[in-house]
Amino acid sequence: MIYDAIIIGMGVAGMSAAIYAKRSGKNILILEKKQPGGILNSIDKIENYPGVLPITGPNLALNLFNQLNLLEVPYKLEEVTKITLENKLKIVKTNQNAYQTKNILIATGRSPIMLNLPNENELLGKGISTCALCDGALYKEKDIALVGNNNRAIEESIFLSELARKVYVIIRGSQLNVKEELQNKLKMKENIILITNSVITEIKSQNNYLYSIILNQEEELEINGLFLNLGYTPKLEFAKDLDITNTAGYIEVNDNYETNISGIYAAGDIIQKKIYQVVTAAAEGASAAIRFSRK
Repeated sequence: MIYDAIIIGMGVAGMSAAIYAKRSGKNILILEKKQPGGILNSIDKIENYPGVLPITGPNLALNLFNQLNLLEVPYKLEEVTKITLENKLKIVKTNQNAYQTKNILIATGRSPIMLNLPNENELLGKGISTCALCDGALYKEKDIALVGNNNRAIEESIFLSELARKVYVIIRGSQLNVKEELQNKLKMKENIILITNSVITEIKSQNNYLYSIILNQEEELEINGLFLNLGYTPKLEFAKDLDITNTAGYIEVNDNYETNISGIYAAGDIIQKKIYQVVTAAAEGASAAIRFSRK
């Protein structure tokens, strides 16, 4: 069988694309390594998705998955290992099979760089977050901490300071490595406390929720939330031979969400862009599907 399109990744972008492609009458297949939802499964609550009342990330993922099932969109839980080009067709190889397709949409997202502490993953969405814009509103008038020493981290700490009671900014070195404009803004925020020469060595929880962090194996800091801003790693091992990424590892696309290879598209957090949000991922997936469905 030759598919009209194979979508790699069942996050917001991938499932949104599948909905639009299926409704356009295209013969599609979705491939996912783990489980539907992607990063949604690590988000405690979503309150800024238009038309959807506050909902947990896993429940939004389930709603999208149920919509795919209603449309009878075929999917397989298989890990993509390689993409090869064969004349006008693309071959998508997985750990179990190989599939032929006219078009490919890559929507595998990216993974936040973590602290690599024992209970860190279990507390994602339960006090630990990797997105201040997504979860900041959950911590109004509460004490929180942010780890990161880059422009984006400080921008997020300033944003969070408008919501939280206190924001502890924790950096490993002795000074900030950010532009002077941000340093000046930071100094003007009385509720932002900069903690230098420190690393988080332990995370403590109570009732399966973040309770405190230990700095340098000795100082305990009781907080309600911890935001990690250490950067992200794109999930693209299978496409490393295609030469469709920039130096940071993100896929470069044009206005049609197509890469420099005709018939290979990308959408969601795997592409280079300025805003990484659930709503933008959905829009990009839908837009890409509309483009390849018209071919």
